[in-house]
Amino acid sequence: MENIASEEIFIGRQPIMDRHQQLFAYELLFRSSRGKNSAEVSDNLAATASVITYAFVDLGVEAALGPYKGFINCDESLLLSDMLEALPSDKIVLEVLETVEITPAIVERCTELKARGFTIALDDFVKYEERFRPLLDLVEIVKVDILPLDQAALMEATRALKKWPSLLLLAEKVDSPEQAKFCHDLDYALFQGYYFAKPVIIAGRKLNPSQLALMKLLGLVLEDAEAQEMEKVLKHEPGLTMNLMRLTNSAATGARVKVTSMRHAITVLGRRQLQRWLQLLLYTNPAGGGNSVASPLLQLAATRGRTMELMALKLHPGDRTFEDHAFMSGIMSLMPALMGIQMEEILRTVSFGNEVRAALESRGGTLGVMLSLVEALEGHDVKLCHDLTDSLVGIDAQAVNVCLTQALAWAGNIGKENSE
Repeated sequence: MENIASEEIFIGRQPIMDRHQQLFAYELLFRSSRGKNSAEVSDNLAATASVITYAFVDLGVEAALGPYKGFINCDESLLLSDMLEALPSDKIVLEVLETVEITPAIVERCTELKARGFTIALDDFVKYEERFRPLLDLVEIVKVDILPLDQAALMEATRALKKWPSLLLLAEKVDSPEQAKFCHDLDYALFQGYYFAKPVIIAGRKLNPSQLALMKLLGLVLEDAEAQEMEKVLKHEPGLTMNLMRLTNSAATGARVKVTSMRHAITVLGRRQLQRWLQLLLYTNPAGGGNSVASPLLQLAATRGRTMELMALKLHPGDRTFEDHAFMSGIMSLMPALMGIQMEEILRTVSFGNEVRAALESRGGTLGVMLSLVEALEGHDVKLCHDLTDSLVGIDAQAVNVCLTQALAWAGNIGKENSE
């Protein structure tokens, strides 16, 4: 097999949600930056030993997955290779590509891999064909590609699959809340796509009191206000205080002392850290109830912010202001999806610097290029990733991948209470 240099590979990850809109897993995508688009890259690069080794050994993707599983595309050569034995079977879902001919040898191999602890999935299912039967008898997940299907065809495909009642059905390429609801009503268990991050703007919608309070707190931190002023705001929002304590006590802060009050948080974390936790707090349940840790929007925002911060450290070492602006740009870029209001309205609520504003409004400046790059990684637009990386002097594909995997690990620790 062709050896692929790590400098030429971009790692993408796409979230997979459950029926409750909580994060369930990531699909891991490995593609070379060579060629005009991923379709022109040779031979399903996920099948090469060099890519698997690079991702799981050099980058530590397994640790970056945290409590979530990783889905990996498998062509025939990868399914039959010894390389899979080196992967953590309890963490990996092997997706049998639609291009794989379902021979007795493939069925036997999938049976063996399942016995070893791997979860087996059938990828890109569109309609039932008799050739799928041997695999449907042993796979646990079927990924249904809803993109080419109208509602009638999707219902027909779903009806055929329900002859195997133990199957988990996963709707992939879900691009809108309407599509997600339709699949939910058809009893799909899992959903893949960025529909949850698409802003649904509602004319006349205003920030709710908790969001306003958080925005006010963020403004006070940016203005370097006294702790007393911030405590006054929090006294009227006990749910926010509870969530702030949970976030600031998470493993991701690295704090060794349990934070017990707003004033204590400022002392222990410092204003720089407090600022980023207030930004993350925007993505949690303001009332303080329920489990917001696995919220895909929180995870995506946290990963964006941290990836950009780590890239900023490589681009301008020692420039903490640039790092802060990079983190803020990543976090705030998903606010329209969270709040259902235009970015212009959000920018009127809190005063940001010109560089952050340019990045958020028009993807302008260096921060705008970085934000476009993390968005391209999410959409796995490999050609765009390559072009944007080339425009950032001092960073390459390998550095971007390191930043992303470190950011995934950091985001996965948000909300975990520090046990030390």
